[in-house]
Amino acid sequence: MTTVALTFDDGPYPETTPALLAALGDTPATFFLWGEHAAAHPSLVRAIAAAGHVIGNHTWTHPRLTGLDAGARDQEVRRTQDLLAELTGTRPALFRPPYGDTGPTVAETIAGQGLTEVLWTVDTRDWAGASADEVEAAAARAEPGGVVLMHEGRPATVEAVPRILAALAARGLRPVPVRG
Repeated sequence: MTTVALTFDDGPYPETTPALLAALGDTPATFFLWGEHAAAHPSLVRAIAAAGHVIGNHTWTHPRLTGLDAGARDQEVRRTQDLLAELTGTRPALFRPPYGDTGPTVAETIAGQGLTEVLWTVDTRDWAGASADEVEAAAARAEPGGVVLMHEGRPATVEAVPRILAALAARGLRPVPVRG
């Protein structure tokens, strides 16, 4: 069976993360966590990890990294790495830059932290207010080996996940987490 990676950015959120975890069931995914949100909701970070999902770093404050100096970039990444390692017992191996804002300076920063950058092949545009039907339709464009970008804090995404899982299965595609 061929695979597709399902990824969720920006969490955790107490309003949507528990429902998203329930919607995923035993389907593994990758969660790129926003440090400030993780610090505010440590039990949700632990719940994501306990459910068997891969946790990646999505910076502390969600800035455009290419606009920061080296020290600020390093702090954004390192602070989140330290917190997620403390909460889960595992240092993240994966990193997604907010907004996909990346370049050589970002690559240098994350290499210094031992991280692998992960972007996406399908953007569901849930961040722009896409409906559950639109999120589902976008995810349906995923090709084998693709990476689908979604966001935890969007009720429409949570609503779409069971339909996305069914549609992928019907196409013979197995959802997997990204591996570093």
